[in-house]
Formats: sequence, C-alpha cells, structure tokens
Amino acid sequence: MAFDHSKFLARFVEEAREHCSRISEGLLNLEHAPGDAEMINALFRSAHTIKGSSKMMKLSGVTELAHQMEDVLDAVRGGKIPLAASVADVLFRGVDALSSLLDAITAGDTTAEAPQLLCSELARAAASPAADDMPLPSSPSVPPAQSVPVVPDEEGTAPAPAVIAPMNTAPAEPAAAEPAAAAPAKGRQIDYLRVNATKLDDLIRLMGEIVSEHGRFRRHIGRLAEIERAMARHLKTVAAPLRSANNECEALIEAGAALQLSLRQSVRAMHNASLLQDHLVGDLQETSLRMRMQPLSTVFEPLRRTVRDLAHEQGKDIDLVVEGGDTELDRKIIDRIGDSLMHMIRNSLDHGLESAEERLAAGKPARGTIHLAAFYDSGCVTISLRDDGQGLSVERIREKALARRLYDADTLAVMSRAEIIDLIFMPGFSTSPIITDLSGRGVGMDVVRKSVIDELKGTILIESREGDGTAFLLRLPLNLAVFPLFLVSSSGKTCALPATSLVEMLSVQREDIIEIVNKRAIRLREQIIPVESLAALLALPNEAPGEAGEALIVIIRDGEDQLGLVVDDIIGREEMVVKPLPSHLQNLRLVSGVTIGERDSIINVLHIPELFRQAREIAEPGRSVHPAREERAAKVLVVDDSINTREIERSILEAYGYVVFTAEDGEEAFEKTRDVLYDLVITDVEMPRLDGFSLTKRLRGDDRYRNVPIIIVTSLEKEADKKRGITVGANAYIVKGAFDQSNLIETVRSLIG
Repeated sequence: MAFDHSKFLARFVEEAREHCSRISEGLLNLEHAPGDAEMINALFRSAHTIKGSSKMMKLSGVTELAHQMEDVLDAVRGGKIPLAASVADVLFRGVDALSSLLDAITAGDTTAEAPQLLCSELARAAASPAADDMPLPSSPSVPPAQSVPVVPDEEGTAPAPAVIAPMNTAPAEPAAAEPAAAAPAKGRQIDYLRVNATKLDDLIRLMGEIVSEHGRFRRHIGRLAEIERAMARHLKTVAAPLRSANNECEALIEAGAALQLSLRQSVRAMHNASLLQDHLVGDLQETSLRMRMQPLSTVFEPLRRTVRDLAHEQGKDIDLVVEGGDTELDRKIIDRIGDSLMHMIRNSLDHGLESAEERLAAGKPARGTIHLAAFYDSGCVTISLRDDGQGLSVERIREKALARRLYDADTLAVMSRAEIIDLIFMPGFSTSPIITDLSGRGVGMDVVRKSVIDELKGTILIESREGDGTAFLLRLPLNLAVFPLFLVSSSGKTCALPATSLVEMLSVQREDIIEIVNKRAIRLREQIIPVESLAALLALPNEAPGEAGEALIVIIRDGEDQLGLVVDDIIGREEMVVKPLPSHLQNLRLVSGVTIGERDSIINVLHIPELFRQAREIAEPGRSVHPAREERAAKVLVVDDSINTREIERSILEAYGYVVFTAEDGEEAFEKTRDVLYDLVITDVEMPRLDGFSLTKRLRGDDRYRNVPIIIVTSLEKEADKKRGITVGANAYIVKGAFDQSNLIETVRSLIG
C-alpha cells in the first residue's frame, strides 16, 4: 500500500502556518523580554517541527529554509549569538519566505525551492555574532516577503545508450554524453557505434532463445538417431523369416533397407549440420553476451568513496582493498548486485568491524580491513567480501531468534551452526543493539538473499569465525540471457537445478546411506551430508528402492548447508532461457521459474532454499518453525508535538493492523504509560515539557518498560544524537529525512513482529 502524501498536505500547511504565526508573535514579544529563555525555546521548537514535518512530506524547499532558521534560533538559545536587530530581521524575512512557500504548496507546487540568498544570510547569522550587536528596537520593521523561485519539472529522458566495441578490444565504458570518436589503436582506427540499451537487450534476449532452441534441436536429432537404429534392428529381425518363407519378399526387404539407409544418411547430415551450428550458435552467444559484459570495477570503484564516508560517520579507520575489478559480468547482473554489496558493506562497518579501542584490546591493528574481490569460478563468477572484524556470534543470533519468537528454544537448541547463521537472511532479522538509518533494521540481508538467489539464481556462502571476521561469497552466473542448468529426472519427471547451486554428483551404494537419528546421510570426505529423495521432496510417486544397488546423488548447497538429492538420472548440463512464473503461480515456493524442454515440455527450475526447507520438514516433522502467537493486536504509543506527524504515523500503523494511541509530548506519554503497558513506543525528541530522550530514559527506569521497544523518530541527524539515543536505551533511531512508510513498518516489524 503506497503512502499518499497528498492526503496530509493540507493539514501540514495549516499546522506550519500556525507555527509561522507563533514565531512571528514570539519575535515581537522578545522585544520587550529579550531574555525570555522559554520563549526562545518555543520558537526553536516551532522551526524544528516545521523542518521535521516537511522532511516527512518531502518538501525540500520548506525543509532547507526551516533548517536554517532553526540553526539561528539554536545559536541564540545556546548563547552563541545575541538576538540583535539584524538577527530578528532575517528571521522575520524567513517567516515571510516560509509563508510564500506554503502558498505555493497550496497552489499545487510542491517543488518550490528556498531562496538561496536568504538561506545564506541565515547561515551567516547563525555562524557569528551580528555586526550591530545592539538590543532590539521597540518597533522592528518587517520587510515584505521575498519572492520564491519555482523550478519546473524536468522532462523524462530516453534510456541511456550502450556502446558496442569490437570483440578484440577492451569492454567499452558507459556511453558518454557526446558521440564517441574513432580512436587510434596500434596503428588502426577503432570505430564505435552508439546503440540504445533497450535494443541491445532485445538482441541478447533473442540470442538466448536461439541458444535454447538449438539445444532442443540437438535433442530432436538424437531421438531421430534412436529411431533409425531401432528401424535397423527391426529390419534385421524380420528379414530372415521373410526370405525363407517367400522369395518374392526380397524386393520388399530391399526397399525397407533402402529407406533405412536414406534415414541414416539424413540423420548423419543433420548431425553434421548441427555440429556446424554448434560453432555458429556458440560464436553468436559469446559475441552477443560480450556486448553487454562490463568489468566489475564499474560497481567496485564507487564503493571506495562510500566506505570512506560511512567509516568517517562512524568514527572508524577502514582500509578497503579491491581486487579483480577487471572480472566481467553481464551489465544486468552488475546493475542488480550494487545494492547487495552496499548492504553487506554496511553490515561489515556497523556490526563486523570493531572500534579502534576494541580492536587494540583484542590484539588487532587499530585500522580495520574490508577485502572485496572477484574471480571466475567454473563457468561462474564469485564475488568475495571479507572483513577482519568480530565475526558472527552464533549465540547472539540464537538469542535474537528466540526473542523475536521465530523458533522455540527446543528447536533452536538442535539447529546446526549453518542453520543458525542462515537466520540472518530472514526478513527483519538483525543483531544490532539499535536500529538506525545506516543499518540494524534487518532488511539488508533479506534483500541480498532475494536478489542473489531468487532473481539471479546464484548462491551465497558465509564463512565466519567469532573474533576473526566474516566472509560472504556470492557465486553468480555470467549472464542473465541463458542460465546454466543441470537437468535431472525423478519418478519420470524432468526437473532443472541451477548449476551455481551444484557442488558435485556421485554414485554410492545404497547400503552406504546411513541413518542418524531421524535423518538419512552419507559420509563424504570427513563430512556428514544429509540425503533425501528428490521425489519425496516434490511429493512425486516413488517406488521404495531396494536395499542393494546404487543411488545417484546430486549434492547442492545453500549457504553453509549441503544436501544430497537422490535422483533417477542426470540428463546433462544445458544453457537455457528461464521464464518467470505467471502471476497466478507465484505461490509455488518449490519452483523459481520454468524452461522449455524436449517436445515443448515444461521443465520446472527448482528453488534451492525451498528444497532445504522441505528436507528439514520431512526429517523433523515436529519442528515448530513459527510457533503460535497471541492473536491480540500490538498496542503502539506515538508521541509527537506535531499533530500532522502523529496522524501520518497513526494512519500507517493502523493500516497494518496495529492499535495506535497518541500523546502530544513526553509528559503526557509518561502519564499514559502508568496505566497501560504498550507493546511499542514511537517518540519525537524536541517536545515541550519532556523531550524524547528524557522520556526514553524515564521509561527505562520503569521495570514494566525496561524491555519494551522504543523507536525515536526525529530530524536530529548528527552522530552524537544517535549515540545519545543508544545511551538512553532506544531500540531504533529513524531520521525524518529518511522517513517513509516501508522504513517505519519494517522497523516496527523487526521489533515486535
């Protein structure tokens, strides 16, 4: 459900006008009582409220101007500058400009910008004492409102063109604004042609279909060859009896032999033509795909600046080491993995790498290291992200899962280490002590898993030792046009497994499959790997195998977990186009897509994580994955002195089934908590009577609210403010500038479900 800002625009404008009136009236009152600290605080809160509410409404012009006015009033209340006549004048002009912006919003223009000249004057006023440090005059003159420039919406632009380079040159950089000129290279000219990226994508898609169709063509030829051999055997069988019975049948026999010979020659000719087509189609595939291949440096290099900025924000010294940037991948994959890499790097910075003091105490260098690398790996590409931080704590993950009631204590006690670590990919899961705009909401790794495994048909492997750091290994296909698949059969059904998920294939004696508690398993190179029949996982009819004989096993992996699938046959490896499921079949969790097989049959591409879940349910049918919860709707207390902010948050939360109560400030909220035990408290910071930090600290002193989650939603975005939120005991810190519906709901769900 999308959040409709327009529903709250009128209320925002009305409330902002009231605050403008209060600021104007307060400035006039300060003429007679220039030392009234409470009045100055009230003016500061009004500017602060306008800034925070406008951030939530995405009104950047109002936000910028209110922010500058807030800085001036903050400098006044802190004693940094006096409220001189010139300062009052520029604040009055700010009120007038705010009124003009509110008029523009009422007229339908929400893109109006703040007057930059006035913002500069406000910034100068906040930075240093006024030149005319004189007391306020008895009747300050208020200049007329400054006109506000309006910036029209930009026209949409066409998709960015791609650049196609000759096959014997390096991959082309993203297309520049001007046409690329021919450049000399080794004594000759290299010509470049600008092609719309959409047209290139269409070409790649068509190439994928041709490659997939050619695979079916080869299989048809194979069946014709089988028919020809069967016909030859049949003719040999019937020829002898016919000759002995009737010599007149000789002509019929010769005619049959001639037909069989003609069929054999046709099959051989088609086979030879197919071999030639193999080379042509292979060259077409390679040439087409290289057009859309780009080096991973296009996504690696921008991360250097990002890591530097994020590390600076957190006060950590970090070295980012990048290797393998020249490794190439399909541009479509590169476009999709950027967010995943960002989520993992943020987790490394926020959760993995310790502060300099903690590292020195642990015997490590004060400066942490993140190592990002890429390399080719058996027809795929592996991206490795390692840090030398504190590693993943299995015990902390187990405790968090128990606190969120994802599993009961008995189930968690018997889960393997790999299963415990795999919990970090669950939606909303995080071991962070506080949720901020940087990380901790538990949505990052969920996004990574969905992107890498569900969409790109890749795999994620986690290697971690507590105290020694963590490594994430992303194994990805080279392109999205055709996926490498292994076709297997079970109970007469052909299924496909992504090649990126396969570890190995082997044949074992059935008596070598052992029973461990209620699981079947095999011993492989000092490892115990659980084994299940693919037919059983897919609920296909399957005859009970005998105790003797061989079992064909395909070993697949999901993260650190491995699973052996008993199949009837391994048909082979094919590169095929994978189609997404239609909308009415999206709930088939075992199937991630489909492809077209022999005789236009539909082949299901199996979803690897779901196979593992099915295997666990078969092995342990009594395991309670999601224990029953109370049906009572959670009660949430929203605390904010802005009625508009309160109503926005109330409407969002109520739409998702929460029961919402509100309070106008911290004092009223604290009074309400004496009578009611809420499941969650959401509070602003700057409020009259009792601010949000003080409210949080007071609630943490109450035994009933010691463990109740508290979310701070504020426009205070400095790192010092976030640290203060941690100190007083908040569980989450959301900056209003980054506020949106999904952010709030994901944070609430990660705390109370």
